Amino acid sequence: MSEPSPPGGVRLASPRGRWVLLTSVLGSGMAMLDSTVVNVALPRIGLDLNADLGVLQWTVTAYMLTLASLILLGGALGDRYGRRRVFVIGVVWFAAASLLCGLAPHAGVLVAARALQGIGGALLTPGSLALMQAVFHPDDRARAVGAWSGLGGVAAAVGPFVGGWLVDGPGWRWVFFLNVPLAAICVPVALRHVPETRERGAPGRGFDVAGAALGALALAGVTYALIAAPGRGAAPGVILPAVAGLLLGVVFVRVERRRADPMLPPEIFTIRQFSAVNAVTVCVYAAFGGFFFLSVLQLQVVAGYSALQAGTALLPTTVLMLLLSARSGELGERIGPRIPLTVGPVLCAAGMLLMVRVGVDASYPTEVLPALVVLGIGMVTLVAPLTSTVLASVDVDRAGLASGINNAAARAAGLIAVAALPLLAGMGPEAYRSADQFAATFRRAMPLCAGVLLAGALIAWLTVRGPAPRGADADAAEPGHPECAYHCGVSAPPLDPGEPRPSAGGPGPRAGEPDSGGAGEPGSGEPGEPGSGPADGPRNPS
Repeated sequence: MSEPSPPGGVRLASPRGRWVLLTSVLGSGMAMLDSTVVNVALPRIGLDLNADLGVLQWTVTAYMLTLASLILLGGALGDRYGRRRVFVIGVVWFAAASLLCGLAPHAGVLVAARALQGIGGALLTPGSLALMQAVFHPDDRARAVGAWSGLGGVAAAVGPFVGGWLVDGPGWRWVFFLNVPLAAICVPVALRHVPETRERGAPGRGFDVAGAALGALALAGVTYALIAAPGRGAAPGVILPAVAGLLLGVVFVRVERRRADPMLPPEIFTIRQFSAVNAVTVCVYAAFGGFFFLSVLQLQVVAGYSALQAGTALLPTTVLMLLLSARSGELGERIGPRIPLTVGPVLCAAGMLLMVRVGVDASYPTEVLPALVVLGIGMVTLVAPLTSTVLASVDVDRAGLASGINNAAARAAGLIAVAALPLLAGMGPEAYRSADQFAATFRRAMPLCAGVLLAGALIAWLTVRGPAPRGADADAAEPGHPECAYHCGVSAPPLDPGEPRPSAGGPGPRAGEPDSGGAGEPGSGEPGEPGSGPADGPRNPS
């Protein structure tokens, strides 16, 4: 066993430091791998469980719904009750839900288990980097995050390949079973080698459970209506959930305005730059969510690719982000965010429009690859500057809150897009069973995604300006955020766990401070989480 080290004082080069890094990579890697491989498995899941397109949508959205709704609350729970404890609970929960997914006898159990998976993801995802923020010595945090980001990027890159191999080999259920051995390694290592840390002074504050519940129910109502509408039309069973979801959304806003410690403080949206960049985020990640959901189906249902071929086909986007995200972040620091956040969505839109050419027996080098290369270049151009601009738009004491809101907004946007895009494109419940029918609706869906991206580009050009001041201590802060340079995400921007979370009750000591105090000075600039990438993606990467 490694020698005891005080929280906030563990060195990366020490044996304990390497164990902490391994724990964080394994935990976040579970969520990233799951995001990337599940999309590849969707056609086989549908055929095996005799499920329609709506069930495939719920297989994705049930997970995204609980994750997006609870991720801020999950971070606050770790701050109060111990980051290692909540992280370990999240890993165990995620693995148990994954096992249930793999054993699901029918579609209803699978969807319910995916929702449970999202709860586990909301507990482990914020904790994966919060552990390093709180445990590592300040001088080593940036290097630790860089190493974590690189290893996480590798996991995101191999995810579609592994997923395709599992689907074509032992079967789609092993996509979920894969998480169980990863958790079996992660949990003992965390309990043995990772010191416990929590935010000082947190026990006296409350959690915004009402806000989290209202947000989840509002999203659930709208999502249900959007997914049910293609098969049921304007039936009462569609209209009532939609109206209920909208009304609950209004109640959510009113509750957040009146709470002393809201999960989503309304006043932060009075910052023009923050609101503008979040609007761009919603447009960008809505398009990404819809594209990656439908493109994997298009490659398998229409182009005739196997699951392995479809998963491998998407690798260029991840590889480009791994290779070029650091340089993109540096370029954004030099020229400012307005141009990257305008040009990036335009390039992504062009890549999605090129995917319209992909049809029956499509040639990968001449039809699929050019679209994905253009898309990947667009993603490289915009993802890192988008994240850094969100963090720069608020003062340093609210950077963690800002990145958490931005991450949740991205996931919610992807959730709504996966639910709404098939409806808007005219996809019926059985569309994915017919190559001709799916191809026709896919050709309608890609211009819709491109249009949303162009709307994001227009918002960026009209509203985004240079970096905003970051408060009185901004001069003392390190330039930029390391995670912005390494992030390669697609499903959501990275989290920054290094700041206090109002969902735990408003201003207070930095979330990076251990029980004994000392870690996490303002301006240390440590970053946050992977997301999902084309999956949960690249950083999430996938």
